[in-house]
Amino acid sequence: MRYIPNSPEERAEMLSMLGLKDAGELFRSIPEDVRLGRALEITDPLAEPEVIGAMESMAAKNAGSVKPSFLGAGVYSHYSPTIVDHLIQRSEFFTSYTPYQPEISQGTLQYIFEFQTLICQLTGMEVANASMYDGSTAMAEAYLMAQRVTRRDKIVVATSVHKEYRDVAVTYAQHGDTEIVEIGFDETTGRVTGLEALDDKTAALVIQSPNFFGCVEDVKALADAAHAVGALLVVVVTEALSFGLLKTPGECGADIVVGEGQSFGIPMSVGGPHLGIFATQEKYVRQMPGRLCGIAYDKNGNRGFVLTLSTREQHIRREKATSNICTNQGLIALAATIYMEAMGKKGLQEVAEQNAQKAAYAKQKIAALDGYSIPFSSPTFNEFVVRGPRSAAETLEKLRTEHGIIGGLALSKYYGGHDNDLLVCVTEVNKREQIDALVAALAA
Repeated sequence: MRYIPNSPEERAEMLSMLGLKDAGELFRSIPEDVRLGRALEITDPLAEPEVIGAMESMAAKNAGSVKPSFLGAGVYSHYSPTIVDHLIQRSEFFTSYTPYQPEISQGTLQYIFEFQTLICQLTGMEVANASMYDGSTAMAEAYLMAQRVTRRDKIVVATSVHKEYRDVAVTYAQHGDTEIVEIGFDETTGRVTGLEALDDKTAALVIQSPNFFGCVEDVKALADAAHAVGALLVVVVTEALSFGLLKTPGECGADIVVGEGQSFGIPMSVGGPHLGIFATQEKYVRQMPGRLCGIAYDKNGNRGFVLTLSTREQHIRREKATSNICTNQGLIALAATIYMEAMGKKGLQEVAEQNAQKAAYAKQKIAALDGYSIPFSSPTFNEFVVRGPRSAAETLEKLRTEHGIIGGLALSKYYGGHDNDLLVCVTEVNKREQIDALVAALAA
């Protein structure tokens, strides 16, 4: 108990006040059959060189990093320039990640301002916040913001939005007034259907483009449908590099754009930490969660960066706060900012074009194989669904064990009736010989 400052007597007193015999009773809500029931199998203490050796030995067992991978579905393998890792370690950015005192947080505030500017340019929106935890929590916050703006409680969300994003949003909204209605997708095009669910009680229509199947939605038509009933259109983007090729959601009529910025120089890192994007129109800025950084000038005309708006309970009256998910992965936002600045407009476009071209090449080659087809006809970016002659789970297992290839994701994990369908992702890091090896392995 060396790290717990309470004495045994104090702990006993606290348990007595709670009417408990021991600390184990604090966890009685956890069923007995899922509790560990034994001590953790932890080794004896090791010297630092021994720890390093043990970690290297375990890392060597992880072969995933050296296998060609075509797995996407929300987390993407992209090349990150070495300048990103170099610059995030500079002392200018090692100020407090929570910029309450702008006079000593200028480095932090400056990159936040630049991050916001870049996100506005990419999304075609007027304002963006200082980032959020990840794409799924950003989408959940969009539900709540749409309710505040429209004073309606019905959220219509497409099932072609990432299943895990939808699950997070349900968790967020389950104790509030939110009514969530899910609509489907066309089995031929892969695009949203069921717009008859929109009515005068709808706060927002929530879609993803490119959607979970990689299909690019007709965002303009969906925006018109949402606006016709007085609802907002929320566009979710899990593959941020698609901004480099596709028309911005703002140009297509989106009211709120949320998504995941992991593609911008952030390693996959076994699932996190990631980077939430949140942008909207200026007229809704006071209903936007999180922080907004701006520029100010002192009496001598010197430029400085400040928190212009922070709609959290620490800064304003609690009943006026929009959210307590109000912070950001500061270092991750910095890395994404450096990536975008280093790549520039032309660099992002070039990488996006490589993704689209390589994916198109893979799609064409796979579609030509006997027994394989592309079930959805809509245009795609760097992901697409493949329908095979046998179970996708079986196909992927054979690719992994017999050919050393991580072939994608079995759609049956999230969608019933799609047992033979797998989601394939091709990015700029996949070489032509890797794509040809995948095609040859599928043919075999």
